[in-house]
Amino acid sequence: MLIGVPREIKNNEYRVGLTPAGVRELSSAGHQILIEKDAGTEIGLSDEDYRQAGAELVDDPKEIFRRAELIVKVKEPLAAERQQLSENQTLFTYLHLAPDAEQTRDLVACGATCIAYETVTDTAGGLPLLAPMSEVAGRMAIQAAAHALEKTQGGMGVLIGGVPGVAPADVYVIGGGVVGVNAARMAMGLGANVTILDKSIPRLKALDEQFGPQLKTIYSTSESIEQAAKTADIMIGAVLLPGAKAPKLISSAMLKQMKNGAVLVDVSIDQGGCFESSRPTTHDEPTYQEQGVIHYCVANMPGAVARTSTFALTNATLPFVLALANKGVEKALKEDPHLLAGLNIYRRQVTYQAVAEAHGYEYVSPETVLR
Repeated sequence: MLIGVPREIKNNEYRVGLTPAGVRELSSAGHQILIEKDAGTEIGLSDEDYRQAGAELVDDPKEIFRRAELIVKVKEPLAAERQQLSENQTLFTYLHLAPDAEQTRDLVACGATCIAYETVTDTAGGLPLLAPMSEVAGRMAIQAAAHALEKTQGGMGVLIGGVPGVAPADVYVIGGGVVGVNAARMAMGLGANVTILDKSIPRLKALDEQFGPQLKTIYSTSESIEQAAKTADIMIGAVLLPGAKAPKLISSAMLKQMKNGAVLVDVSIDQGGCFESSRPTTHDEPTYQEQGVIHYCVANMPGAVARTSTFALTNATLPFVLALANKGVEKALKEDPHLLAGLNIYRRQVTYQAVAEAHGYEYVSPETVLR
């Protein structure tokens, strides 16, 4: 199979869809790989590394979109990229379609087969291609929040871990999944007072057993979130409904009750954000203030640590890329129900229910379209 990897063009996005090691695995299996020149240069993966691994280096990304059967990316295709996709191609990347009507419309219109990393599942009910970036984003959320809490950044001027005789910051994490646990771990490591809110009693019990009294747990309700907002120095939004829009858990009314200079980090922003006042930001301008509260809503947080993120992501995606290339797309999808769960658009039909419901498309099950 002819596989193409274009350089990412999203703001400050330096991750790349395949590492040289991944190229070598695919090349050894008899596949041809096109890599756009300088795709990995910014993170220390040189064109020569890719060439030695067996890739063909391409100057113009249009050549990749014209020739490749399978296009492997990191972030969702921007408008200029979507215009180049065609019905004989498969796109394998993060899509986050539920909050993005324009992207959904374009991908349906182009006819390409679109498989989303974030909805691929595993035998344990997890999301194996989302998990590594969730780990990165959860850990980064605390770094970003600690920086934003500094007075020079507009925050209230609180050191997250405090010092002897001075209390540390109060950190609340909404959601006890992969993002939430990694955020809590980082915050506890810095010495903060940390509380996780979640709606699953078994999950709260597991977290209590894992971390003991160092981590406080609260059952998540509108009431408990409102009370947390009043006392929080930092609040991390780490809520996920797979493939669907995130629920709005901090209302504008709650925002008015927060401390002046407190920090909100919305890790759910890729799925529309879980704070009513959230709007996507970039690494160029990562924060803004509303009602005196600092908002950090960068939609590609792991892109800031692009080398770590690239290796973590491609470790997870490579087995699926190999399956798609070795078996062919339709056979790979039919034989693996977990990969099939990643199928969002197929032959101009929306095959992920939450995406169809978000934008008013008719939902057709992936099993049906493949038959």
